[in-house]
Amino acid sequence: MIDLASIGFDEFFQAAFRRFGRPGVPARIAAEHRGAFEVWWTGGSAPARLSGRLRRASEGQPGVGDWVVLQAPPGPGGPAIAEALLPRRSVFTRGAAGRSSRVQVVAANVDVVFTVSGLDADFNPRRIERYVALTWASGAQPVVLLNKADLPGDPTLHVAEIEARCPTVPVHAVSARLGEGLDAPRSHLGDGRTAALVGSSGAGKTTLINALLGEDRLVTRPVRQRDGRGTHTTTTRQLVRLPGEGLLLDTPGMRELLVHENNGVEVVFEDVATLATQCRFRNCQHENEPGCAVQEAIRAGRLTVERLDHFRALEREALAWQRRHDERLHRESERAWGRRIKEAQVRIKVKRGDVDPDRYLK
Repeated sequence: MIDLASIGFDEFFQAAFRRFGRPGVPARIAAEHRGAFEVWWTGGSAPARLSGRLRRASEGQPGVGDWVVLQAPPGPGGPAIAEALLPRRSVFTRGAAGRSSRVQVVAANVDVVFTVSGLDADFNPRRIERYVALTWASGAQPVVLLNKADLPGDPTLHVAEIEARCPTVPVHAVSARLGEGLDAPRSHLGDGRTAALVGSSGAGKTTLINALLGEDRLVTRPVRQRDGRGTHTTTTRQLVRLPGEGLLLDTPGMRELLVHENNGVEVVFEDVATLATQCRFRNCQHENEPGCAVQEAIRAGRLTVERLDHFRALEREALAWQRRHDERLHRESERAWGRRIKEAQVRIKVKRGDVDPDRYLK
C-alpha cells in the first residue's frame, strides 16, 4: 500500500481531482518506458497506458511526475487506462531540436531541480546557466550540485563562480563517490517533496541517488577515459522513493538543451535585465546607442562582456524557438524581414538616383 501524501498528493492535487468530478483513481506516473508507463496508486505499483483521448490531448502527453486519473483500479488483467491529466504545479521542459513544435516534458510536479555538474571535464558554467534558466521557468526551485568535489582542486572556487553567475540559487559541492556533502541536498528534500536531477551524462546523477539511498540500487558506469564524458547509462526517467525524505526523479543525460522560454533567462541574468530598464531607449540593443546603461556598466567593470553575450545568446535562442512555433510571432517576423528587404531595395534605388529620396527616406 502507498500513502499518496508521501508521494506528493497534497491539497493542490486533491482539489484538482475533486474538480475532475467523474469516477476514477488518482495515480502518479513513476516511470516511462518507450510509451509504456508505471504508475503508483494507493494499491501499489502497476503498468498503465494512455487512453486515446489523452494521447490526442492538446495540452500534450503526461510525463514522469504527472498525476493522472485512472479509469478504474488496476487489476491483474492488463494495464490500467489513464484517461485524464491533472493540472501541474510545475513542469521542467526543453524545446525539441529542429523544426518540431514539440516541447519535451523532462520532469513534472517537482519542488526542486538539482542541476548536477561534475568538477571534471563536465564543468561548464554556461550550461549550468541554461539549466537554471529552464528551472526558473518551470516553477520549481533551482539548486546546483557540483559533484566530484573529491577530485584535485579547490571546489570552493567553482562554487563561488556559479554563485556569482546564478544569484539567489543555492550551490553545493558534494562527492557522491565518497558520500560527502549529502546533507546539503537532503536539506532541500522532505516527506512528500519531489526533486529532479538533471545534467549531462557522466555528471554523477545516478551515483548521487545511490549515495542518498545508501545502496547501489541503480546501475552506473564510469565515464570514458579519453574525454571524461558519460556513456548514457540512464535511458529512462523514473521516480525513486527515499523513505521519509521524499522522492528523487532520475533523468538521462541531455545532449542538447534548447531554451524556449525567456522568463527564466531574465531571472538568471537579473542584473542585465535590470540594467536594460535603465537605458535611454526602450529598444536599446546594448551596442553603441547613447545612454546605454548596460554598456556603461561594462565600462565601469560592474558587468562583463562575456555575461552580456551569453544573455543575448539565450534570449535569441528562446525568441527563435518561439518564432518557429508561434504562428503569430512567425508572421510578425516574416513581415519585419519583408520590411527590411524593401527598405534595402529603396536605398539602393536612391543611391542610383532612380527615385526621389525626399519621398522615400523620411
